[in-house]
Amino acid sequence: MLAETICSAVSAAGLGIAAVTAWRKRFLAATRIAAYSLVPIALVLTGIVDWVAGIAFKPSVWLGFGLLAVAWVLFMTTRAVERRSGGTRKERRAAARAARGDAVAPAASAPSLGAGVPQAQARPKGKSREQSVVPGEDFSDIEAILKKHGI
Repeated sequence: MLAETICSAVSAAGLGIAAVTAWRKRFLAATRIAAYSLVPIALVLTGIVDWVAGIAFKPSVWLGFGLLAVAWVLFMTTRAVERRSGGTRKERRAAARAARGDAVAPAASAPSLGAGVPQAQARPKGKSREQSVVPGEDFSDIEAILKKHGI
């Protein structure tokens, strides 16, 4: 009841301001002010004000918003921890396996790109080439580009 009275008063005040603005020969601004001042009374008549007031003053609704906030915080925390720890368990195992492999042969002065893990073992079936980056992949196309540019 109080919300409806306040909305009606705001609409009446807005229409009064629109009338004064129109009296000053600023019809475009007066029309815009009249349009804005009709919104609160329209919300009252459609029942949206009662619905919002019903939501705002129910403890169960606020408990629901609180639970949504807790769920969001938990979700974001798990994502942050997962990113910091290096991803999923499978990704950590793959990274540990990759760290154990030697990138440079013991007596070599340059990295050995072709030697290392065999291709059948390097890329598990079911994953695309972009998803599994394993040492020992074929880098011949990159080598060709680098040689072409004299690097």
